[in-house]
Amino acid sequence: MILPARMQFLMNRLRERLWVKPMIACVLSVAGVALAHLVDSIPIDWKVPEIAQGSIVDLLKVIAASMLGVATFAVASMVAAYASTGQSATERAFPLVIADDVSQNALSIFVGAFIFAIIGLSATTNDYFGKPGRFTLFVLTLLTLVIVVLVFVRWVDSIARLGRLGAVIARVERAAAEAMARRTRMPCMGGMVAFGPPAGLAFHSQASGYLQRVDMDALQRIAAERKLRITLAVAPGALIVCSRPIGYVLPDGEDAGTIEPDLIAKAFTIGPLRQFDEDPGFGLVVLTEIGSRALSPGINDPGTAIVVLNAVYRIFNAWTHPDFSVEPDHDRVEVPPLSLDDMFNDIFPPLARDGAGVLEIALHLQWVCGELGRCGDPHLLTVAQRQAGEALARSAAALDFAPDLAQLRRRHADYWEPGGAQHAAHHTEFARYDNAAKNA
Repeated sequence: MILPARMQFLMNRLRERLWVKPMIACVLSVAGVALAHLVDSIPIDWKVPEIAQGSIVDLLKVIAASMLGVATFAVASMVAAYASTGQSATERAFPLVIADDVSQNALSIFVGAFIFAIIGLSATTNDYFGKPGRFTLFVLTLLTLVIVVLVFVRWVDSIARLGRLGAVIARVERAAAEAMARRTRMPCMGGMVAFGPPAGLAFHSQASGYLQRVDMDALQRIAAERKLRITLAVAPGALIVCSRPIGYVLPDGEDAGTIEPDLIAKAFTIGPLRQFDEDPGFGLVVLTEIGSRALSPGINDPGTAIVVLNAVYRIFNAWTHPDFSVEPDHDRVEVPPLSLDDMFNDIFPPLARDGAGVLEIALHLQWVCGELGRCGDPHLLTVAQRQAGEALARSAAALDFAPDLAQLRRRHADYWEPGGAQHAAHHTEFARYDNAAKNA
């Protein structure tokens, strides 16, 4: 089921809160015990087996005694995984790790089973159920045990990977690719393309922070009701300050309504942190941070930086030319398209700077830029060639061994000089590190 953009944004924020799913599980647990009592009040001659009260009590005691310890262990394991994420990857990836469905579902089931056992035990020992109610509670108890065992087995397999560097890179790559795919389908978030210098009355935000999302439906509704045209000066991921306008409003005819910039500004969600949902560049920035940390002298892990570069290549290789001919859903709102220059500047200069003296990184940077330049997009070709040239210049200043520099120059020439040929070894090298990323 495809949710509206605003609902999806709110659901993603709730997924980043650990208390939401356990709270739902607790409510369902109470409802399960209430259901067992409700069966007693239905005037039907239930043909069910007689379940001894003692057997139910014993089962519930086992669940109550074990689930609290298991839930505590689950929380400790998750906290350790979250701490590992910040130390080995980057703090910016924390929301993606904490939103792991398997771990949240496991914690919710363990806490919910504990609450179910406590409430069911209290009700059973006080003769709260009749024969149908005891049978219903017995069935629910067995079902709870089965669910707990299945969830625990699956969770053990997942917690072994949660927080590991390879898993974190995969999550960040998936988030960036999904955001990029959304912007490919809707290059301007469903609005018109903003061309030329903006015109009209500027409006500002009273809050400062990062732009997390834009309510395009609200802007379209305001513009249609008042016969206005709205041009955005920023896109999700931009740093908003009070002194700079976030957009412009232009009357669309003589019968245009009153312009209320403060009302329009309410369609912009601004927060202290960037979010992955509508900001493709943020995922690329987080990947770059992971790669730069791996290249720091204290860690010295070029393999992780190469895995990051492979992820960047896959993201842009799957990026197709945005179809600006698609009829926009919001024809009164103009939005600036994604800037390839900005995204490439967020990725390649930091990695080229930190890996300038590492031949493996320098060679792979040339490979990624060269292959992206062959995707058929003239703008992508121009940007990739510039980044490849800058990376070569950084490495030329950092590499002291002449044969290494000569090898790097040959790699650069294979892609960017007339008559350069692509070697099969390039593909072999990429496949080797790509398999390493998948197995990490």
